[in-house]
Amino acid sequence: MKQLIILLIIASLGWYGYTKFQDSRKAQRVVEAEAQYSKSAAATSPKPHSSSIATFKCDGRTHCSQMTSCAEATFFLRNCPGTQMDGNNDGIPCERQWCK
Repeated sequence: MKQLIILLIIASLGWYGYTKFQDSRKAQRVVEAEAQYSKSAAATSPKPHSSSIATFKCDGRTHCSQMTSCAEATFFLRNCPGTQMDGNNDGIPCERQWCK
């Protein structure tokens, strides 16, 4: 019985550590996507960052196949309703096509 309790405690600590690790990986991917978005937005327009966001607008597109860049997909995911571009809900859209 004592060994079972110890095993459960070790398993619980392992699970807790694993979820914390996954959360930190997810946060790192979001930071990388934001950096890539900023870099591509700066490269497409010499205007300030806020005006480059204005180049995208919600127009009904909801899928990755309708996007032309990671920056555009990220804008749509964050600002437009009904998008279907983040299958694993990690905040990074179109990971197979644009935001690798």
